[in-house]
Amino acid sequence: MTTTNNWTKSSWRNFPVLQQPNWPDEEALNATLETIEKLPPLVFAGEIRDLKNKLAQAVQGKAFLLQGGDCSEEFCRCTAPNIRDTLKVLLQMAVTLTYAGEKPVIKVGRIAGQYAKPRSSDTEIVDGVELPSYRGDMCNSEKPDPAARIPDPERLLQGYNMSAASLNLLRAFTRGGFGALDKVQAWNQEFVKKSPMGRSYERLAKQISQAMKFMQNVGFDTDTPQLKEVKFYTSHEALFLGYEEALTRQDSMEGGWYDCSGHMLWIGDRTRQIDGAHIEFLRGVLNPLGMKVGPKHSIDDILAIIEKLNPDNEAGRITLITRFGAKDVEKYLPPLLRAMKKEGMHVLWSCDPMHANIRKTENGHKTRSFEDILSELRHFFEVHWAEGTIPGGVHFELTGTNVTECTGGAHKLADEQLGQNYLTTCDPRLNAEQSLEMAFQIAEMMKN
Repeated sequence: MTTTNNWTKSSWRNFPVLQQPNWPDEEALNATLETIEKLPPLVFAGEIRDLKNKLAQAVQGKAFLLQGGDCSEEFCRCTAPNIRDTLKVLLQMAVTLTYAGEKPVIKVGRIAGQYAKPRSSDTEIVDGVELPSYRGDMCNSEKPDPAARIPDPERLLQGYNMSAASLNLLRAFTRGGFGALDKVQAWNQEFVKKSPMGRSYERLAKQISQAMKFMQNVGFDTDTPQLKEVKFYTSHEALFLGYEEALTRQDSMEGGWYDCSGHMLWIGDRTRQIDGAHIEFLRGVLNPLGMKVGPKHSIDDILAIIEKLNPDNEAGRITLITRFGAKDVEKYLPPLLRAMKKEGMHVLWSCDPMHANIRKTENGHKTRSFEDILSELRHFFEVHWAEGTIPGGVHFELTGTNVTECTGGAHKLADEQLGQNYLTTCDPRLNAEQSLEMAFQIAEMMKN
């Protein structure tokens, strides 16, 4: 990696910055950031390098990226059951993709740090009252109360503590036996057990268990880290740059700078200005980076940003997360693939089939159709096959909770049923059953 010139972890402050809260007390903000800067890192440089190496394998088609979790995490849902259930559904999806899709799966959660959200406006109208926009629990409260909507820097520290608690539990689960392959049957949630996808998963789990018993019977040692532990990584949108700066540390072993708030960071449509603060900050940290690309993009701009973020064209550094919508994939994706291929860009291609498929019901619920999500995924794979490029990953907003936020799936959830358990404060998520069904569908695509 080429040494980054004229960069410091605070050099972003000299550039135009978007999507930052209007903190009312700068002294309180700086005091909080100074406190966070002295706290231990949440993740470690060696873990980040390990993930980047794995993503480099996915660029070559030798592995597959599964990234998923909450649209926007909430402090009140930072509980052991919620964290366990989200991890559980991701593990179920991963084992399905690995076994049926015949490829190693890189497991990355939208978890332990996804507490900030971009907004289209600094204010919003709630019940006829103009309020500061809710920018995630790391900034203010969702409650439609003027005082609760004032950005509070103490929430940054609370976000750090919630992330640390989540990571502690995730490490305990993934390294303490919960993620062991001999537990695949125990991962089935109760409500999924009763569903068609639950039964399909049960059959797959039995096949894996039989394979494990066979290995034991012929003398193989199945009590190994490869079978008993799971490599699991965290990711979030690098949005509030003061917080990200406070957790950026220089590696004592190799000397590079890493944002130790999470293993993988991504940048969205709203903050990827080439002369903006977010690009300036991210060009200097050595984390693997995701970049969301929607219909309103310029191929020349995307190429210029990649060149700035990854001047050495390092495989595993950049993941392009496309979000075009089911109806527009075939319009926007081929030219983008051709441009990257022509320039020899080593990027990992991942599909976010959620964001561009939102609609509103007559009752006012934001929702997504399972069929639209699946359609975008199929088009994503088909376009890659046609262009001779590699569909390397998927990116979902999902939860292990039995929510009713996205329509369709095996149980054909209808618009009228969304109110039964609609919990999201942001965008609608796939529930565990829908997520598992999606994994089986993707596994079939991966075989081609």
